[in-house]
Amino acid sequence: MEGLFLPSLHTFENDNVFTGSFGELRFKVTPQIVNLTPKEVDFEKSSMKAEYWHGPFCYEKSEIEGEREFPLTEEGKAAMLAFLMEQTR
Repeated sequence: MEGLFLPSLHTFENDNVFTGSFGELRFKVTPQIVNLTPKEVDFEKSSMKAEYWHGPFCYEKSEIEGEREFPLTEEGKAAMLAFLMEQTR
């Protein structure tokens, strides 16, 4: 089995939501973007919210088991990956 995949920060900085899975773990990452200008992201104020659940169903049909917010940085992405890996069964 391959590892849990998260896309690049560029994906989130462009306000894209990402859903993924790893074994029975399902997760959704939603960026919380704050702009300095119409084309420039304020990375200090922006973040990513990770929500997770287990089971075969999609986000809308599942009970969310937990969530956590991370800074929109490479360190935040690494912390989110570690957090999600802790939720695997």
